[in-house]
Amino acid sequence: NGNTWYPYSFLAPTDQNQPGLSSGLQKIHDIIEELESEGISKENIYLLGFSQGACLASEFVARHPAKYAGLIALSGGVIGDAVNPEEYSGDLNGTPVFLGCSDVDAHIPKERVNETEELLKKLGASVTKKLYPGMGHLVNNDEIEHINALLNSK
Repeated sequence: NGNTWYPYSFLAPTDQNQPGLSSGLQKIHDIIEELESEGISKENIYLLGFSQGACLASEFVARHPAKYAGLIALSGGVIGDAVNPEEYSGDLNGTPVFLGCSDVDAHIPKERVNETEELLKKLGASVTKKLYPGMGHLVNNDEIEHINALLNSK
């Protein structure tokens, strides 16, 4: 399907989402390397995504911790059938993170958003999480305001 990064739910075992999962994460890596080769440091790079894009961005940042300008994950979280914090190591050095999601998203359980928050905090991120009552799988104006505030804070 040309409209997805990987074929199954982000909650499926990671091997079921291959090769799409690895190729999506590699694409992010390649873009960041290209930006760095142009003189743009990770401290000036924001990763922002919605749904599968939020999942890929969250997973990438957790797997490749560094001081980024920020991570904005809307309706997403780290990928896999379980979150195993011992599989992740490194230091996000206070990277600002905004996690926004509905408390009743059909695709993203709030428990995974909470697990993602805990993992990113363990890795040293400064996390702001907002769960919106009954919002569903979309982006709201409050999230846009959080994004603008984060982007304008540099």
